[in-house]
Amino acid sequence: MRFNFSTHSATPTTATSSTAKANGNERAASQPLKKTIEADPDSLDSVISNPHSYPITIVPNRPTSFYGITPNGKAFQRQPSCRSRNFRPGSMRRVRRRAVFKNGDCNVVQKHLQRRRVRFLQDMYTTMVDWQWRWTLLAFALSFILSWLFFALIWWLIVYTHGDLEDLHLPDNQAETGWAPCVSAIDGFTSCFLFSIETQHTIGYGVRTTSPECPEAIFMMCFQSIYGVMSSAFMAGIVFAKMTRAKQRAQTLLFSKHAVICQRDGCLSLMFRVGDMRKSHIIGAGVRAQLIRTKSTKEGEVMTQYFTELEIGTDDSGSDLFFIWPMVIEHKIDENSPLYNLNATDMLQDKFEIVVILEGTVESTGQSTQARSSYINTEILWGHRFDPVVLYNKDLQAYEIDYARFNETTQVDTPLCSARELNEIYKIQEGFRTPASPSIHSGHSTSCSSGYQSPGKQNRLRWQLSLPL
Repeated sequence: MRFNFSTHSATPTTATSSTAKANGNERAASQPLKKTIEADPDSLDSVISNPHSYPITIVPNRPTSFYGITPNGKAFQRQPSCRSRNFRPGSMRRVRRRAVFKNGDCNVVQKHLQRRRVRFLQDMYTTMVDWQWRWTLLAFALSFILSWLFFALIWWLIVYTHGDLEDLHLPDNQAETGWAPCVSAIDGFTSCFLFSIETQHTIGYGVRTTSPECPEAIFMMCFQSIYGVMSSAFMAGIVFAKMTRAKQRAQTLLFSKHAVICQRDGCLSLMFRVGDMRKSHIIGAGVRAQLIRTKSTKEGEVMTQYFTELEIGTDDSGSDLFFIWPMVIEHKIDENSPLYNLNATDMLQDKFEIVVILEGTVESTGQSTQARSSYINTEILWGHRFDPVVLYNKDLQAYEIDYARFNETTQVDTPLCSARELNEIYKIQEGFRTPASPSIHSGHSTSCSSGYQSPGKQNRLRWQLSLPL
């Protein structure tokens, strides 16, 4: 419980207690301070009944719940708020639009498809493979149960029309009457159902068998046996294809949580890391990256989803990977890059998405697989570099991969200007050089994609390149 004390609350209280001591110990003993108000008293009755005891300002016309007390005298329980503690007035969490989620699923919803069900039923195999496991298993079970019931009904009609279900023609009376049934040991629908299961799956317990008395029974036995083999092969193929889909192998292919931008050999580079958790490698692994952003044409057409291929590679091996450990994929931001004019501030304000795709052949199964992920502008760390995760272990005499550091980055000094502005500064510096300067290289180019600036030169330019966000 909180009270609205005046600014002079402490001083008058001290003065009052001193005056009471000066008037005499008897008066102080007869009229002592009644009680010290605790932080959370049970009620306000003691305070309201003696308002002159303490310099307290009683605010009228306010419910007791304002002071933390409910009308029945119990402590007021604050309801948990759904608003985050980090909430600030005027700020709101914005949901970023993205075409590909971090797990690789595409954020695409289709509608107004004509003849959708008919087209999907025409490709029934792919439709059932794309089903969720619950529906696939349900279809698997129903395909057998319904076929058993359907053929059991046909067998019951065959024996019923032949007269095998009459009282004198039942299995217990067939020896006395000399009746030859279509199927032996059939006395009702239950026995027909059991015979249907035995026929379809070629179980053959040896009790129920067909006889040459009914040609239709022989034909139905052959037809159900063929159907049983085909249905089992079809459903087994669906389950096998669903278990060996390339999507399942992609679950063990990793992409770094963030992409980074830093300098490499004097040039700004966009980098992200890929890894494989399994020992069975991806054969012929290749990686691609595409930028999705809005573009306006000269004619005024606005293309909200415009794809641009990014030139990427790892070290000097290009986009083809010898994928035996996690590798950092690099995109040099040069004159041909769509990120050439973006600085650190533009990177945060612009809206774009970089979709990365890793493709290859699974070594153990020989099937092609594809893993996807994406990075939006807020998931790109400017001025960071990935920490190394591959180290040589002398005790094991093997290279050791520490996946706990897979997403770890280190902040490094990086110019906040764009790659275009960085190249212009390098060109200006190149113009001020003299032939006698020891830092001149005969093969140096003004472009950041092919030139390299010495660390001392970068330190001299750092104050020029560090622009505030």
